Amino acid sequence: MKTLKLFSALVLVLTLSAFTINTEDKGYNVGDVATDFSLENIDGKMVSLSDYKDAKGFIVTFTCNTCPYAVAYEDRIEALNKKYASKGFPVIAIMPNNIDVKPGDNMKSMQQRAKEKGFTFPYLMDKDQEIYPQYGATKTPHIYLLEKTDKGNVVKYIGAIDDNYQDASAVKEKYVENAVDALLKGEAIKVNETRAIGCSIKV
Repeated sequence: MKTLKLFSALVLVLTLSAFTINTEDKGYNVGDVATDFSLENIDGKMVSLSDYKDAKGFIVTFTCNTCPYAVAYEDRIEALNKKYASKGFPVIAIMPNNIDVKPGDNMKSMQQRAKEKGFTFPYLMDKDQEIYPQYGATKTPHIYLLEKTDKGNVVKYIGAIDDNYQDASAVKEKYVENAVDALLKGEAIKVNETRAIGCSIKV
């Protein structure tokens, strides 16, 4: 009877382990190699990371039109592209939401928003919602800084753009800028992961 109880307990532990493995391994961690993708841009063309032959890396930004947090960060995302695209780290923005749930994030709305704001970066749609789960993105905005290496595009930073979504003038820690600056100088990134602040991605 005692042996049977021990066996039952062991089966329970193994069963629970089997169900928890997948929940703990969601998306990329810092140091992982990100796979490429091919997503439709607002101009109708398909865009991949491999299109950027001269890039040193990428500021991959999951964002949208409808989230107030994402809207609050639009100008700062544009500023990141203007500052770093010429230095080899362009912004690649991806809209991950289910447009049946959020019609305001459909392609037409994306095109309109990009025109209104004068976006200088590609604004792609994750139409089949396959890419954001690979990355492990959960919010809009959610940033993944990649560095191009011999191994591929290695994740170097994950999280928020900075420490104050409400007021750009009150920002004390510019996480993404600090991380990109460190990579450009060949230095270690001091803060390589923070908690993304934003709206949940709609599935």
